Amino acid sequence: MKKLYLNTGGINTIFTDLESSFEGTLTFDNEDYNLAVNSKWAKGTISGMSFQNKMSYIQFDMIFSEEVTLSIESFQCAPVFFAYCSAGNLKHSFGAYGNSTHLKKGQSGIMSNNTTINNVLYFERNKPVKILLIGVPTATFQVEEDNDLLSKISKMFINSSGNYIYVGAQNHRIAEKLIEFDRIPQKGIVKNLLKESILNSIVEVEVMQHSSNYSSMITPILGLATKQMEEIRRISQVNISEVLHSLGHAGRNYFPRFFKEKYQLIHKYSHNSLAKTA
Repeated sequence: MKKLYLNTGGINTIFTDLESSFEGTLTFDNEDYNLAVNSKWAKGTISGMSFQNKMSYIQFDMIFSEEVTLSIESFQCAPVFFAYCSAGNLKHSFGAYGNSTHLKKGQSGIMSNNTTINNVLYFERNKPVKILLIGVPTATFQVEEDNDLLSKISKMFINSSGNYIYVGAQNHRIAEKLIEFDRIPQKGIVKNLLKESILNSIVEVEVMQHSSNYSSMITPILGLATKQMEEIRRISQVNISEVLHSLGHAGRNYFPRFFKEKYQLIHKYSHNSLAKTA
């Protein structure tokens, strides 16, 4: 069994550690990290990024030739992790000697840990595994309009006694969003904005399906998420080359900022509308 350890920090620190641990080749493009692994004991890719609202994700699409454990140091920001298994199996425990929980293909899990005990992930040998982990920090609320959502996440999934874990069948609406997440055809900033929008909608669905009013809230959430992504795609169809040419050199710096500001307005409207329907 190969034992790996991951110290926490910013997304850059995490992927630098992953690069060293997995002996891979790390590339960075427009805030998107991609680690290509092709060693004697592991093959595949690990990708991820962190967004402006401090939510982040890491996706493992790997196959190991021997059993591997990845021990992740406890995060000071007390994140709640939303885990989704698209292929293979994953075993998780709080600490090396804690009770283990299995996440199988088609299942999702929610876990949090506000103690100093590490999260330990166990990967089987010779079995392809694809796992998406979405991390939402709860110790500090970074974006004002997200406070209500983060407050709900904390109340639902943070256990005052220490650790919390839930495993269940994957919501079919979330499964559709995961497929959409993997098939985003756009590149660059548009791809990143669509990723953030999809992951936000997944987390919002998780919160709602663990609420008593799930049935009445799920349609508005997905409707707003769809409108938000359609608007991002519509903006992305603008002929960027012509716009930059007409604006000159200054426009090359302005256009990406305009795109992000435009998205933030859409994102803020989405959250405000959700608050009104709650």
